[in-house]
Amino acid sequence: MKICIFTNHFYPEDFKVNDIAFELASSGYEVTVLTAIPDYPKGKFYEGYSLFKRRKELVNRVKVIRIPIIPRGKGGAVRLVLNYLSYYFCLKIFTFFHGLKNKYDRVFVHLTSPFFIGVCAKKLSKRQKIPLVFWVLDLWPESLISAGGISNPLIIKPQIKMVQKVYNQCSKILISSKGFEKSICEKGDYKDKIVYFPNWAEDVKGECPSDFDIHNIEPFASKKENDFILLFAGNIGEAQNLDAVLESARILKENKNIKFVFVGDGRRKESLEQFAKENDLHETVFFLGRYPIQTMPAFMNAADVLMFSLKDELCFNLTVPAKVQFYMSQGKPILAMINGDGAELVKEADCGLAVNAGDAKSFADSVITLSKMSVSSLRNLGLNGKKYYRAHFTKQDRINQLKELLEIEYEKKSS
Repeated sequence: MKICIFTNHFYPEDFKVNDIAFELASSGYEVTVLTAIPDYPKGKFYEGYSLFKRRKELVNRVKVIRIPIIPRGKGGAVRLVLNYLSYYFCLKIFTFFHGLKNKYDRVFVHLTSPFFIGVCAKKLSKRQKIPLVFWVLDLWPESLISAGGISNPLIIKPQIKMVQKVYNQCSKILISSKGFEKSICEKGDYKDKIVYFPNWAEDVKGECPSDFDIHNIEPFASKKENDFILLFAGNIGEAQNLDAVLESARILKENKNIKFVFVGDGRRKESLEQFAKENDLHETVFFLGRYPIQTMPAFMNAADVLMFSLKDELCFNLTVPAKVQFYMSQGKPILAMINGDGAELVKEADCGLAVNAGDAKSFADSVITLSKMSVSSLRNLGLNGKKYYRAHFTKQDRINQLKELLEIEYEKKSS
């Protein structure tokens, strides 16, 4: 059976759709992925890729076709719009001709913003009269309103109509967070199509680089017995609202034993480093840059608490970031500065503490609370998260669930 996957991002970019494509291919599906030339998160094409290089390749039995785009650059508004529109128009044209020569049994969409990719997938599904399974990881146009600051009805209403047309074509709408259901159902009668399909933790494949040693990296290299290290790992962007975390670090500036460590890169890294410099936080705040994913277990094992935050926006309040599941899988306590479903999950799993989005003072107070806990109490919080993860969020459970959905939709179509 042949499946066409539409996704804005694919390997070597690090997204869950990689697991889906590779697992389906290893199970005997003939998988084709229509995606963009990789440029996330740095905003420039990955080494070895360009408008003229590696536009088609076979990766782990998956046929990958890369659509031309204008790279997002540093993520400014103009470049992002050009990036989105260039991908949409090129994908629209390519999909039309590709669909004439290639027949599929179903279409699967991995939806991150923007939503335009869904329009191309809908047209292929409708033209070939095949099921469309749609995995929603970012609400639209809520993300446009929250992240883009756009609320003009002349812009928003056409976006809602576009979303409705795509949802009408869908056989199933998979949601990564239960909070998405209300927003989706406000756009139409889609309740019977909705299936809860949460994220899972990334597989950390391969060995840690031989030249990597956590004990050579500050503040781990000089960690004292009473030092308390909080670690953030991932994209350092606008949505993460790490300004509030750094404000907490400023509040706790005199607590020299408390260290805030950031592993990753993104458009806000430079400005946050500047804030740390201006506020003389060099003894307690450390930006380490990007490291291979194979090093993440070492970083997390060496930290006392794993932290994350998101802005106080509707689309984020309804989201459970994939980071939560990854943190849980590592068996470490979690400190979250987030509203809504993400905060409720941390509380339900009893794996750490959660404060309101943007509340730097409460976050700082929670840091102190955790730093005063015994080693055994912290260990128990981490174990609670790991047990909850294994019970609800393993990758194999999700892959099996997706296969079942695809088989059911295929049988419906065949009959």
